Amino acid sequence: MRTSPHVVSDVMTRAVVTVGRDTPFKDVVRLMERWRVGALPVVDGEGRVVGIVSEADLLLKEEFRDDLPDRITQRRRLADLAKAGALTAGEVMSGPAVTVHGATTSAEAARIMARRGLKRLPVVDDEGRLEGVVARSDLLKVFLRDDEDLTEEVRHEVVDRLFPLPADHIRVEVHEGVATLAGWVDRAELIPVAARLARSVEGIVDVRCTLTGATGAS
Repeated sequence: MRTSPHVVSDVMTRAVVTVGRDTPFKDVVRLMERWRVGALPVVDGEGRVVGIVSEADLLLKEEFRDDLPDRITQRRRLADLAKAGALTAGEVMSGPAVTVHGATTSAEAARIMARRGLKRLPVVDDEGRLEGVVARSDLLKVFLRDDEDLTEEVRHEVVDRLFPLPADHIRVEVHEGVATLAGWVDRAELIPVAARLARSVEGIVDVRCTLTGATGAS
């Protein structure tokens, strides 16, 4: 049973294809096609992440291929127009890259991706050197935890910590990731706390709390 938060290093991909600043544009496209990835970290000679090249960056060359936009659009999208004329990874990349450390929790990495609209994050050490990449699909792996494991964690980390032993009068079940807390407790004010803590267990999809307190509160 795991009682500590899952962190990025648990799920990240460690074997990562990278490019340098001077990698030609077409080589970047070839690498993406070969490895079936939508973005590549750009690293310097010491392996530090300096940027990211994504499919969106590369497609700017197609967007501006035929027509030069009007002056207002040109002023508004100067950076995109520069990327459209790029010949190397360093010229087309987005930087500085948004990165995380291996000790970053999966939940925090998911929040960063959601807020920034990102699909993946380079994982770096304290010196900024690349250690891996974590993608949205990696963070979803937490929901593959089996129900038995989740049941044990909810009972140990929630019920046993909040309510004095013996806690046999509290039933904990997890089915398809949905946790059910049923029974009675002698401190009704802790019922919403128990529901909140159960919901915070990584891999729990939802919580159904029917606990009742000694005074009849729920």
